[in-house]
Amino acid sequence: MGSSVVVLESDPKVAQSLAGGLSSHFHSVHLTRSGDELRERVAKSRPEVVILDMEYSRLTDVSNLHHDFPSLPIVCTYRIPDEELWIAAMEAGASDVCPADDVQNVLNSALRSVAIAKSAAA
Repeated sequence: MGSSVVVLESDPKVAQSLAGGLSSHFHSVHLTRSGDELRERVAKSRPEVVILDMEYSRLTDVSNLHHDFPSLPIVCTYRIPDEELWIAAMEAGASDVCPADDVQNVLNSALRSVAIAKSAAA
């Protein structure tokens, strides 16, 4: 599979555990440390999906990313997502919002988002 995923996660332990889970489903997993690095990586590698830590990012980051790359699925993570954050993130262009420490949930959401994006493009 030649697909890639770009991850911006503030907690190094969570980042490593996400990378481990994602690496069996994506050809490459790029961990980034800043919004600028994330945007650069997305522009260069055109990943299939982005995982974005909402503790570290703002809704404007989600909406700018969605505006610049409208078909790119963006899965947001948050320590304890509440309904308000979920709605705001979805309105900004996110595909989903998951608890950051629930790797399986994030992985399922990323794979589902990629499948939906592919069927929409077809």
